[in-house]
Amino acid sequence: MSILIKPIVTEKMTGQGDKFNRYGFIVARYANKIQIKKAVEELYGVTVESVNTMNYGGKIKTRYTKTGLLAGKTVATKKAVVTLAEGNAIDFYSNI
Repeated sequence: MSILIKPIVTEKMTGQGDKFNRYGFIVARYANKIQIKKAVEELYGVTVESVNTMNYGGKIKTRYTKTGLLAGKTVATKKAVVTLAEGNAIDFYSNI
């Protein structure tokens, strides 16, 4: 299984990419900062300065149906915000 699952392409992360040279990724829950740094450097050919990670627990969701109340939980995720060295950039739209 890959360390990097998918990039986070939102308005906020795009702004941080332009202004602060930071890019966000959804990563595997078991991955540490060193593994994330190596994966980004190998995949995109850039130099990573720092990696910040966030663990998000799954939310409990309920809904009402004819048969009664259904309860479940969404998947827990881990996000990483990667700051690149000066002069490096990642273009997520290059291979579309």
